[in-house]
Amino acid sequence: MNGSDRCAEAACPRLAARDSLYTPVRVVELDLDNPWELRSPAGQGPAHPDGRVLALVRLHGHPLGLVSATGAPGHEAGLCRALVDAAHRELAVPIARHLAADAASTGAPSATSTTAAPGARPCRAGRARVLADPPAISAVVATHKRVDMLRGCLDSLLRTGYPWVEVIVVDNAPDSGQAAELVRTRYPGQVRYLAEPVPGVASAHNRALPLLRSEITAFADDDTLVDADWPFAIAETFARSPRIGCVTGLILPAELATAAQATLQAHGDYEKGFEERSYSLDQPPDDPLFPFAAGRFGSGANMAFHTELLRRIGGFDPVIGTGTRALGGEDLLSLFRVVASGSTLAYQPESIVWHRHRRNPEALPVQAFNYGAGLAAYVIAAVLAEPRLLPALLRRLPRGIAYALSRARIDPAPEGEWSRRLSLLELQGLLYGPVGYLRSRYRARQLPQRS
Repeated sequence: MNGSDRCAEAACPRLAARDSLYTPVRVVELDLDNPWELRSPAGQGPAHPDGRVLALVRLHGHPLGLVSATGAPGHEAGLCRALVDAAHRELAVPIARHLAADAASTGAPSATSTTAAPGARPCRAGRARVLADPPAISAVVATHKRVDMLRGCLDSLLRTGYPWVEVIVVDNAPDSGQAAELVRTRYPGQVRYLAEPVPGVASAHNRALPLLRSEITAFADDDTLVDADWPFAIAETFARSPRIGCVTGLILPAELATAAQATLQAHGDYEKGFEERSYSLDQPPDDPLFPFAAGRFGSGANMAFHTELLRRIGGFDPVIGTGTRALGGEDLLSLFRVVASGSTLAYQPESIVWHRHRRNPEALPVQAFNYGAGLAAYVIAAVLAEPRLLPALLRRLPRGIAYALSRARIDPAPEGEWSRRLSLLELQGLLYGPVGYLRSRYRARQLPQRS
């Protein structure tokens, strides 16, 4: 962390200067069933943006992709038209594929138009949001000193309308009663509060694990907003096969108000695409780093497990993860262990969370360093958890190193210099990772003695 803090101090002045030149981008949703209305992410209501806009395009509620346009104040209809035109131009293939799938499922002729006239009341097909027997879901949110963000996350969870959901807040290493007071006064009878004194998001998640009563356990970070369809998409995906042990989903930016947020979005590899995928040892993907490239599977900000499988693989490793000296990697290890156990991991882009990136430029170097450190800690923990896979890792290691180095090359794009610097910080974090893992492991061994 000390190295990353020094990097932050050196980078802040130039990042702040870039921020003054940055034009904010408003993030919205646009459903082609109702193209003359823009919505704020995660059901926060209508949006009336101007200037630069990034829109998640849906059709019949299904997410298809992202498009952008620029609008003038007071000309919202023109902005909507520009976004619709961009959608038909840039997302023609997924639109056609979705319309063909709808026609095949209903037996009706494939539609040729996806937009309605202004003022029309389109008939929205909507997605099948109710299973015949919807499983109970426990939604666990670990939090640490971010009460304002926690409030937004919980509000979005309770707006989904899923019939059987248990919401649990785990207050990690609390130094005040703010989170407990929020749950008690704002969500009486709706949200369960737990406290975990041991720092680390893995310890926070493990605190809830013995108390869970649901078939499925989903995890969302306190700095996210969950989409209205989030629990429905998770439940429907699990229902497709008993072999699916974990479902991850799409992570989109909730806002891009600052240059720091835009840089982090461009560099952070949050978005995993709009195509469903599955990962298993029986049917490995065409990926030379599989199954060790767990970052390709998804992220801890949006993941769900069969509760019994999560217990069977031992929950989350408290030695690694955010809040420990290892600085991260506990989510990657859990995803890796699901696949290593013989279960299937499914990536479902209709399971969406909106991530509120940190606004301040000081966070960028720290997050880049921590990502590299957590990645290295994860690889060490994965080998210790599954030593039988060590030969496979050694065969893949040269390609993994080459991939990490390729991210540090100079990019000709305007943000390329900053992406290069952040990639170099990731490499520094990779070098620190083994040290951080050993320090964290030593500390974890001392905790029972101190308690």
